Amino acid sequence: MACYGAGTQQLSPDSPSELSSPGVTARPAAPVTLPSTRCHPRHAPLPKPRVPNSPASGSPPLGSAAWQQAASSGAGMAAARLPLTVPPRSGTHTHTHTHTHGERGAGSGPPGGSPREEVTWRRGGEGGREGGKARGTRSRPAGGAWRPRPYRPPPGAGKVVALGAGRLGTARLGSARRGSRPGPPARHTCQGSAVPGCLLHFGSEGTLLLSQQIMDIVGFLKSQFICHLLICYIFIVSGLIINFIQLFTLILWPINKQLFRRINCRLAYCISSQMVMLLEWWSGTDCTLYTDPESYHKYGKENAIVILNHNFEIDFLCGWNFCERFGVLGSSKVLAKKELSYMPIIGWMWYFLEIVFCKRKWEEDRKTVMQKLLNLRDYPENFWFLIHCEGTRFTEQKHQISMQVAEAKGLPKLKYHLLPRTKGFAVTVQCLRNVVSAVYDSTLNFRNNENPTLLGVLNGKKYHADLYVRRIPLEEVPEDEQECSNWLHKLYQEKDAFQEEYYRTGTYPAVPIVPPRRPWTLLNWLFWALLLLYPLFKLLINMVNSGSSLTLASFAFVIVMASVGVRWMIGVTEINKGSTYGNNDIKQKRK
Repeated sequence: MACYGAGTQQLSPDSPSELSSPGVTARPAAPVTLPSTRCHPRHAPLPKPRVPNSPASGSPPLGSAAWQQAASSGAGMAAARLPLTVPPRSGTHTHTHTHTHGERGAGSGPPGGSPREEVTWRRGGEGGREGGKARGTRSRPAGGAWRPRPYRPPPGAGKVVALGAGRLGTARLGSARRGSRPGPPARHTCQGSAVPGCLLHFGSEGTLLLSQQIMDIVGFLKSQFICHLLICYIFIVSGLIINFIQLFTLILWPINKQLFRRINCRLAYCISSQMVMLLEWWSGTDCTLYTDPESYHKYGKENAIVILNHNFEIDFLCGWNFCERFGVLGSSKVLAKKELSYMPIIGWMWYFLEIVFCKRKWEEDRKTVMQKLLNLRDYPENFWFLIHCEGTRFTEQKHQISMQVAEAKGLPKLKYHLLPRTKGFAVTVQCLRNVVSAVYDSTLNFRNNENPTLLGVLNGKKYHADLYVRRIPLEEVPEDEQECSNWLHKLYQEKDAFQEEYYRTGTYPAVPIVPPRRPWTLLNWLFWALLLLYPLFKLLINMVNSGSSLTLASFAFVIVMASVGVRWMIGVTEINKGSTYGNNDIKQKRK
C-alpha cells in the first residue's frame, strides 16, 4: 500500500502540554511541515510526524530509542498533544493524528504505560463537507496526568482480535467483500506508531446479526405445522404415485427380471431419498464416518452385509444416509419384520425391492428367509444388506431380559447392546457367501448425549452423528453355524468396548471422514415439490373462490386425517412403541 502526497500539512503550535511528573519539562511544539497525504483506505497511512527536539525542553525526540526507554522505565514522560489536521477536500479522506505519551493514571493499567496514537478518518464530501466520524481512543487531562480512556467500539464495529506485539492501530471494515452492504469509512492500522501491541477491529456485527435473524426465521418456519403438512403431502402423494408405477412393472418380471430390478431400484430411490433429504438438508444433521482410509475406497463398489446397532429412533435413517453417501441407497436391502410389509409407501416399496420379511418365528421363517436371500445372488446392482442382529431397539427393560438370557446360556454380558440373534445372521452369511465381499460392522452414536427422534428431524433439529465402520472380509466369518454364532457374540463384545470408549473419550479409534453430500436427494425432492404443490395451491384457490362450506369442511377433514396418518407413521419409529420382541422369554419363565 502506498499514499501519494499533494500540498502540505501543518502541525498546530497551540496544543497544550502538561507535566506528568517533576523533572521533565515540555514546551509547545513548533510548527512542522509535512507533505500532505491523500490516502485511499487500501493505501498506507500517513508517515509519523517528526517533532523537533529542543535542548531546553530536555525531552528526547518522539519515537526515538531514548524516548521509548524513558516511557518503559515509568519515570514519567511529558504528555504532549500534537494535533495534525488536513483540510477536508472533496472526494478525499481527512485524517487527524493525536500522539499521546505519558504516565498512565491510577487504575488505567501498569505504570509507565506505552504511548498511544489515535487516528481518526473523516470522509470529505462535496464542497469540503465532512462525512461520518469514526471514533477512536483519546486522552484527556485528569489531576495533572493524562488518563487514557479505554476504546469502546461503536455499534457494528465488529469484534476485537489481539495480534500480539506490533504497532497500535484500529481498522473498521464496512463491507467485507464486494457486493455487500456499504459500511462506514474504513480505518486501517497506523504504521507510524512504534507502540507494542496491536488491536484490529474488523467484521460487521450487523451482518452477523442479519444472518442470525435469517437463521432464526428459517428455524421458526421448520417447526411450523403447515410446513410439516406440506412435506408429508409431498411424501405421501409421490410415494403412492411411485407404488402405483411399481405395480405396473410387474409385467416385466417374466419378460426381463433384471430390467424389473433396475427400474424398481430407481423408483425406490425416489421414496427413500426423501427421508434422507430430511436428515441431510432439512435438519442439517452432521454424519461423521470413522473408518480405515483403505477400506473407505471400497465402500459402494462391492456387495456387503452391514451390521447396525439398534439404539436410536433414527438409526435406520442414519443407515440409509450411509448408503446414500456411497450410491447404494436405491438397492439397499433389509431384514424386516412382516408387519412393515403392510405399511403403505415404505412397506409396499420394499415388496418390489425383494426385501426379506420375517415373522420372528424361526421355525416358520427359516425356509422363507433362505429362499429370499438366494434370490439376491444374481442381483444386477451393488447392494448392502442392512441387518439389526439385536432384533429390536435397546431399552432398559429389554436389556435386563436379554442379560438374563445371556446368564442362563453362559454368555458374556453386554452393557450397551442386547444379546444378538445369531440364526438370522448365520443364514444370511451362508446364503450370500461368494456374492458378498465383506461385513461392515457399524456402531452408531450421537454426540453430547443427544436423543434424536424422527419428529425432531421433521422440526429441523440438527443432530451430530458418529458412525464407526470396520470392514471385515467375509472369509474371516466361519461357515459353520455354531462357529458363526460364536463369532457374532465376540463381535458384539467388541462393539460394547467401542461404545465404552466412545462414552469415555467422545471418539472412535479410527480416522474421522465426512463423505460428501450428493445433491440427488435434494433435487429429487424439489422435483416432486414443484410437480405436486402447484395443483395443490390451484385447488386451494378454487376452493376459496367457490365459497362452499361443504368443500372447505371436506378439505379440513382431509388435512386432519393426513396429520393423523403422518403421526402414526412417525409413531412406528418411536422406541416406546417398539415391538415386544425380546419379552417372550421372560413371559415363558413366569408361566
